[in-house]
Amino acid sequence: MIHPHLILAVSENPVVQIANQFGIQWQFLFAQAFSFAVVAFLLYKLAFKPVIATIDERQTKIAAGLQYAEEMKISLAESEKRQEEILRNASIQATKMIDEARATSKELVERQTREATERGEEILRKANEATQMERKKIMAEARQEIARLVVATSTKVLARELTEEQRTTYSAAATRELTNV
Repeated sequence: MIHPHLILAVSENPVVQIANQFGIQWQFLFAQAFSFAVVAFLLYKLAFKPVIATIDERQTKIAAGLQYAEEMKISLAESEKRQEEILRNASIQATKMIDEARATSKELVERQTREATERGEEILRKANEATQMERKKIMAEARQEIARLVVATSTKVLARELTEEQRTTYSAAATRELTNV
């Protein structure tokens, strides 16, 4: 049994009066609040917590992906810089190699030209020497032939008037004279 003093106190409280006006029964209200708390707890443990964990995991993956993308962007920029540097160095080396090849080619052409000129001069010198030697040889042969002809002619002309010893002396003297000319 409800104590009459509590009923009066309860009825004087404005919250209780409003609750009574709307037909709220406290025992059902507490039971519904308890049921709501149990359902809210179960939803939190069984539904919201896994969903929040999944969302957190996805946010972590997205953050890691963004960080990886940023690192790759930096890495790509560095790679491009290295590639430009490598290309620049390769271009410089190629230019040096071309310059060296030109210098070597120029030296080779100059050396071969000089050697060819020297060989040509040597060939001309040898040809001149050979020509001079051939000329001397032909002149010597011509003199000998002329001397022989002179001796033969002189011998025929003088054959009747000279002795054998005189003919030999005359032939030797004519040969000497013709070869010394």
